[in-house]
Amino acid sequence: MPLLLTQGPLVEPVSLAEAKAHLRVDSADEDTLIASLITSARVHIETTLGQALNTQNWSLFLDNWPVSGTVQLPRAPVISVDSVKTYDANDIATVFAPENYFADTVSEPPRLLLRGAASWPRPGRAGNGIEIAFTAGYGPARNDVPEPFRQAILQLVAHWFENRELVAMGGQPAMIPATVMSLLTPYRRIAL
Repeated sequence: MPLLLTQGPLVEPVSLAEAKAHLRVDSADEDTLIASLITSARVHIETTLGQALNTQNWSLFLDNWPVSGTVQLPRAPVISVDSVKTYDANDIATVFAPENYFADTVSEPPRLLLRGAASWPRPGRAGNGIEIAFTAGYGPARNDVPEPFRQAILQLVAHWFENRELVAMGGQPAMIPATVMSLLTPYRRIAL
């Protein structure tokens, strides 16, 4: 079930100026590094939590529909499901009419459900014959992102800025600071 980012966020949740102020850096000498740390921190948080912070577009590809009939979307919060397509054996896409499905953007994880007597169309292509394009995120502006995420990004940037080499013990990846984890805990998905 490949997940493909088709358009990334237009802004990062934290600006370069905000990060530099947090780090107490006045010169422009480290701007490239700090900007890359901001992006890396955002991506790390999004990947760890299955979240999209600022608005971004994704495509989820499936070989077949789930037996349950319910498709779980792997990024939250979902703003909209933009299209559901199936591909035939010749790679020609057919759009499944939006009135046949319901995008449940409130549930965690977000999900796609059939309406009424509708049934999912069968793909003709054996691999990745289904494409669900959706938009996820808290909004397009920096301040649309909840403050705990913004603070976690600043904390990660500061940690990585101060510890530029990989800090690891026994070949294990470096630990994320506990302050960052505590900021993210309310947003973790709990499996029941």
